[in-house]
Amino acid sequence: MSLLLARGRLGALVAIVCAVLGGSAFLTATGVLAESGLRSHLPVERLAGADVVVAARQSVAQDEDLPEPLPERAAVPARLVASLGALPGVASAIGDVSLPAAVVGPGGAVVGAGDPRTAGHGWSSRTLPGPGSLHGTPPAGPGDVALDAATAARAGVRPGDRVTVVAAGRRNGYRVSAVVGGPAGVYFDDAVAASLAGRDAGPKRGTVDLVALRAAPGTDPGALAARVRSALRADGRGDLTVAAGGARGDVEQPGGMTGRALLFALAGSIAGVVLMIVGFVVAGALSVAIAGQRRDLALLRAVGATPRQVRRLIATQTGVIALFPLPFGVALGYVLAGRFGGMLAGHGVLPGRLPLSWSPLPGLAAVLLLSAVVRVSALAAAFRTSRMPATEAVAESRAEPRTPSAVRTRIGLLLIAGAMTLGAVPLFLRTAEATVATGSASLLAVIGLGLAGPSLVRRGSGALLRRLPPRTSPATWLAVGNGHGYALRVGGAVTALGMAVAFTLSYALTQTTLMTATTHQARAATHADVAVTAPALGGVPANLAGEIRTAPGVAAVVPVGTTTVLWPHREDGANAVAAYRALVTGPDTPAVLDLGRRDGDLRRLSGATIAVSRTTAFARGAEVGDRVTVLLGDGTRATAEIVATYDRSLGFGDVVVSRDLAAGHTTTGLADRLLVRAAPGRAEVVRRSLAALTAREPGVRAGDARGAIEKAPTPPEVWVNVVVLAVLLGYVLLAVANRLAAAAAQRRDEFTALRLIGATPRQIVGMVRREAALVAAAAVGAGVALSAVPLALLGAGFLGRPWAAGPIWLLPAAAATVALIAWLATELPVRGALRAAPANVLAQRS
Repeated sequence: MSLLLARGRLGALVAIVCAVLGGSAFLTATGVLAESGLRSHLPVERLAGADVVVAARQSVAQDEDLPEPLPERAAVPARLVASLGALPGVASAIGDVSLPAAVVGPGGAVVGAGDPRTAGHGWSSRTLPGPGSLHGTPPAGPGDVALDAATAARAGVRPGDRVTVVAAGRRNGYRVSAVVGGPAGVYFDDAVAASLAGRDAGPKRGTVDLVALRAAPGTDPGALAARVRSALRADGRGDLTVAAGGARGDVEQPGGMTGRALLFALAGSIAGVVLMIVGFVVAGALSVAIAGQRRDLALLRAVGATPRQVRRLIATQTGVIALFPLPFGVALGYVLAGRFGGMLAGHGVLPGRLPLSWSPLPGLAAVLLLSAVVRVSALAAAFRTSRMPATEAVAESRAEPRTPSAVRTRIGLLLIAGAMTLGAVPLFLRTAEATVATGSASLLAVIGLGLAGPSLVRRGSGALLRRLPPRTSPATWLAVGNGHGYALRVGGAVTALGMAVAFTLSYALTQTTLMTATTHQARAATHADVAVTAPALGGVPANLAGEIRTAPGVAAVVPVGTTTVLWPHREDGANAVAAYRALVTGPDTPAVLDLGRRDGDLRRLSGATIAVSRTTAFARGAEVGDRVTVLLGDGTRATAEIVATYDRSLGFGDVVVSRDLAAGHTTTGLADRLLVRAAPGRAEVVRRSLAALTAREPGVRAGDARGAIEKAPTPPEVWVNVVVLAVLLGYVLLAVANRLAAAAAQRRDEFTALRLIGATPRQIVGMVRREAALVAAAAVGAGVALSAVPLALLGAGFLGRPWAAGPIWLLPAAAATVALIAWLATELPVRGALRAAPANVLAQRS
């Protein structure tokens, strides 16, 4: 009986199929991302020859959240190499260190040997990738170096040749003692590598990056790993990570853990929006489908069917229909996840070698979740009709309820009011995290519109109907009257299209406003004239700052870097950490940067000191003069004094760490860039001087400091948000178009009645066009109204003006798209319905 009821309602079935197909695809893709964030591992390359690897933990545990990854490589005591090497079942133990290194090829061009920040290693690490070819002899002293075969070929050198290498920021000439097979790398004598990496002095004295162990023949790596863990616990170092099998890839590259955390966070951030949109679209499609069956359901009630039987009938019908597109949607979701993962890697958001995890779990979860959504939506859509008395249900089967629910309307208006209040957060917190409130406000407002929409449409169309001039055409009068009489149908269309407009404006303009505010802050704060960088070398050479200071016209040279600082705190009685992007600099910062100091003195930024943004100080309950405990980027716990607070955090981060405090706690130990300020009137002289200087330094670039801010590439996360928004909007618009088409196709009886009383097909088409125009205008107006207040508050908080920054064509494009969809999705089905003669339609109904 369920399928018999659905027979002849192809348009409604297509709307359900499209909604379920797209919904299962999005939920599956989101599930793949979440699972990959939990289970994926980077492939093992450089450590493939090691059976067990011991390294410091690259994350900080939290009581009620996932561990927070550490971006900087943490070190382990070098003494563990000997103690672990003496364990039963260990054939050999190697202490591995990494350091910035790059080879200078012919003509002064830098030849990459892998990641320049960690391309250098000691000779003993050469065998970690596994057996490989060796042509030459091991490096025997400070003047020797070995290169992998690919790097040597690009540099045009062979064993015995001379080559220039920039290692740990120091440029020197070396003799190529050997060319080896295997992954890209630059290999030094072990003692030389330890010295270059700062392991013979300073905070990293007596440490290595990791300890690689080879199992003796016949020893199981898993058993050896358990033995190593026991030994470490006995040594008081049970906090270290012992990796075997696929987990070695994450230890090899700590960025893998950061990428996994980002994948899970990304999935979590879009999961709520995806689930809400999918539920909204599926519920809308089901409401249209069930609305077309109200007459049949009412007759079933009249012949004795109980409310429970009617609801079960509808749930069974929609469940059976949803089964057909689910397998195809799940398969499409896996394809979509693969494409999305490739895009993330292509834009540098994820490590290029981090694979996605493929299992049936995301597909199964999507099927179960969507099945629940379909069932709940079907029961909700059939609830009113199933509970009505039989006679009333039959009477109402030809028309909608005259008055939308007052309770539903009040709840919707309260949600809209709450959304406007939520949108005020950026007025008080000027951080990137505060912009989430703008998108959340629009999301909440759309839900409110979905509840209050029918009542608002009824009141608005009623007011318009009373004000129509006497000479209004019949088609226009009917179009406005239909909006008043069929407020539920029209309100659903207005809400769906208005959601597309609101999401487009809110999410797109939030991103552009944040980018504009960041650029404005960075440009206003930067007093430097030239920025010197060396990304191909892993960081700016250490001696370059002193050399630039002696150049004519230079007033100040300040090395700056970036890292992450974690702030431990208690949250609802649980241990948690807050991660902040941090700037590494010193007491000379005011010479090149104006961070908008609010309190304290940035010139005191030396030793164990930090400065924090005003919003961070407020959030953590800290002030100038307090001594606070923080975790540096490698997890080292430090007690630092807050010497200043500042306002301009968007362009520079929420924490500023002194160079003294950060020394020895970053992966490279080098500055990211040098900010150079010229003496008054000497800017051009300095630019020419530095251009000549950097031309002699391989891999070093000099550019306009403020111009680099304006020309900075769009952050990868912005492209991610744009792609997610575009795909979701495509799904929404397609589903809305199918919903409108199904609703229009179900109006054959209405069109037949109009034709029987004298209306021509042309007049009916004109009426439908005006209805589409009214729906499009109301949708655009609602979308703009719901997003205008949060965006105005965002602009006031971040830009000091009551409007957001962004392309002016966005609103006209959104309005034109909505109008086109409303027109096509209503006129085409109506023209098809008008092809049948009224008598034939009546005969079919009989």
